[in-house]
Amino acid sequence: MSGPRLTIRGRITLLCTGLFVICGAALVMITYALVATLLPVVDSSSISPQQRAYLAGCGHDLQRDDIDAERRNGCLSAVKKLTDPAFDGSTDPAFDVGVNLGARRQRDQTLTHLLGYSLTTLAVVAALAAAGGWMIARRVLRPVRMLTVAARTASERDLSARVFLHGPRDELHEMADTFNEMLARLTTAFDSQRRFIANASHELRGPMTDMRTTVDVVLGKPAPAPDDLIQMGRDIRAAVDQADALINALMTLTRNEYGLTVREPVDLAAVAEEVLDSVDLGDLRQHDSLQPAATTGDPLLLERLIINLVDNAVRYNTPVGTIRVTTSIVDGNATLTVANTGPVIAPDAVDGLLQPFRRLHDRSGSDGFGLGLAIVASICAVHGGTVIAQPRPEGGLKVTVSLPAASAPDPT
Repeated sequence: MSGPRLTIRGRITLLCTGLFVICGAALVMITYALVATLLPVVDSSSISPQQRAYLAGCGHDLQRDDIDAERRNGCLSAVKKLTDPAFDGSTDPAFDVGVNLGARRQRDQTLTHLLGYSLTTLAVVAALAAAGGWMIARRVLRPVRMLTVAARTASERDLSARVFLHGPRDELHEMADTFNEMLARLTTAFDSQRRFIANASHELRGPMTDMRTTVDVVLGKPAPAPDDLIQMGRDIRAAVDQADALINALMTLTRNEYGLTVREPVDLAAVAEEVLDSVDLGDLRQHDSLQPAATTGDPLLLERLIINLVDNAVRYNTPVGTIRVTTSIVDGNATLTVANTGPVIAPDAVDGLLQPFRRLHDRSGSDGFGLGLAIVASICAVHGGTVIAQPRPEGGLKVTVSLPAASAPDPT
């Protein structure tokens, strides 16, 4: 079982204190070395004969360890008078040893006191530095604690927690802003997910209700006729097809969230031509201008994009209207435009058409689920393109899709 782990506040304090002690010890060593170098060493060879004679009596005593303090202090005071030229007397050979020994002891004592005082001061200041580092680390880590509290209180149901810091725009301030932006994005994503699930459940409830009602009506008869049973089967089949179409649309939206898994060259003009040939336009007039528009992506998804645009243009058109499809290369992008006649659309209602389950009116049944243009926007986004929906002044809608054009192959 591992012991308690040191907190980041403790690690910061130890790090600051350790650096301070190392720098302080280096300063003490440098100071000691400089003082030891600059402190003069008394050499008996530099003393004049007169000064030697004056201190001759101290020579023997300074070699002894058992002399009293008064005598030793007197001898040391005599050493300090070496520069006085007024003394005269005879020399003593033992004086050299005594003078050197006394001077060395005085020098060593001075250095010892310097080292002791320096180390004591370093220890006291290091303790103060540790206390100061502990308090500073607490203040510096306060935003981190606020982020931790906000992260703990945040949940899928409540993402309203935010961190507001005052002061300079430093790294911690940027981290708090990034955290707030992340919570805002999560809030948007969770709200969108909840709306998507609620709308999908509501749309799926429609086919299920139709099937249940059809079965209850037929089974409520004492003796259902064969025609009633056949009609019930047809109604149930239609409801199942409707639910299957909704599930396929939802699966397409979900798959697009994980990015592209297939990248192949695709010509939007060729795909649009195939889609137009397979669609029953009825009494609608078709105008197309299909110029080569090569891009790169998933062929099935791009085909679904064009099918949804054409189906939307046919579904919400006037009885004898027009549908126009054009493809070309514009500003280095493969562009597809699908325009149709139809009812006048308010400009503020267009952006909502690109959202899941958003329709101009409360449509149901054969009028679709409100996922066609949402799937177009999703496929366009996963291919790195853009989609713009614009209402036509005379009525109807114009949708323009721009995708990155495929690079032309190098000539060989």
